[in-house]
Amino acid sequence: MTKCSAKFVMEPRSLRIWSQRVTNQNGKHKGVLMKPVKSSVVPKSNGGTVTTETVANILERELNPLIEAWLVRVEKEPDLIHIPLNHDERTGHLPHLIHDVIRRLRLDSGTKAPISKAAAEHGDLRRKQGYTVAMMVEESRLLQVSIFTTLHQNVKQLEFSALLPDVVTVADEVDAQLKEQMLRFMAADKAERANGK
Repeated sequence: MTKCSAKFVMEPRSLRIWSQRVTNQNGKHKGVLMKPVKSSVVPKSNGGTVTTETVANILERELNPLIEAWLVRVEKEPDLIHIPLNHDERTGHLPHLIHDVIRRLRLDSGTKAPISKAAAEHGDLRRKQGYTVAMMVEESRLLQVSIFTTLHQNVKQLEFSALLPDVVTVADEVDAQLKEQMLRFMAADKAERANGK
C-alpha cells in the first residue's frame, strides 16, 4: 500500500506547485511528486493579490517606456549616433516592429509567422539614412536587450508557464525581422551597383 500526504506550496512568482510526499506501506519515503498548477492571481505577502500577464500584454503595456529605454541604449553607441537623426527618425520604426513581435506572440502554436513588412521598410529606410549592416545588427541587438530588460522589470507580473517559449519567440521574431531588413538592404545595394551608381 502506498500512502500520500499532499499540500499546495505557493511560489512567489505566480507558479503554484502541488507537492505530494509518497511513502510505501512500511512508511519508507519513496519520493516527492511535484506538479505545476497554472494561476493568474497570486497572493502577495501583504495579503493582496498580483495579476499575472503574458509577455505580449506586458510589451503592449510598456511600449513607450521600452522605446525610450532602447533610445537611451542607442545614444550610448558612438557608431549609431554619428548619423544625426531626430527622435522620430531614430525610433519611428519601433512601434511597428514591436507590434509584429506582439502579434507573433499571440499566434496559435504551430502557426507560420508572417514576414514583417515593417522590417523590410526599415531596412530600406536605414540604408537611405546611411547605416551600415553592422549598425543595423547593433540596433536589433539593443532591441532584444531592451525587450528582455522590460520583461525583467515586470517579472512579478509575468505568467511563468509561458515565459521560456515566449522568450524564444521574441528572439526568433527579432532575428527574423533583422533578416528581412538585411535582405531589403542588400537588394537595394545590389540594384544600385547594377545601375552603376
